[in-house]
Amino acid sequence: MLRVQKVRVDDIYVPTARRKTLHPETVRRLAEDILENGMKTPIQVRHDGKRHILVEGLHRLEAAKWLGETEIDAYLVQAKRH
Repeated sequence: MLRVQKVRVDDIYVPTARRKTLHPETVRRLAEDILENGMKTPIQVRHDGKRHILVEGLHRLEAAKWLGETEIDAYLVQAKRH
């Protein structure tokens, strides 16, 4: 079973290919929803021994950054490299 843990937003690396899928309007709408309702689903990250790498949840991560959050709830998963 996955456990939610707090991860520093600044410590999460977003692969270049993932950044290309970012939609600013989606981030804005999601940030507004998070303000009203809170973060419903943690992001997913993997750890490569040095840093956390984003697996799932780019828009949630960017919305948290936009809101000035320093930490975000995340599941630590075992995943293949993207």
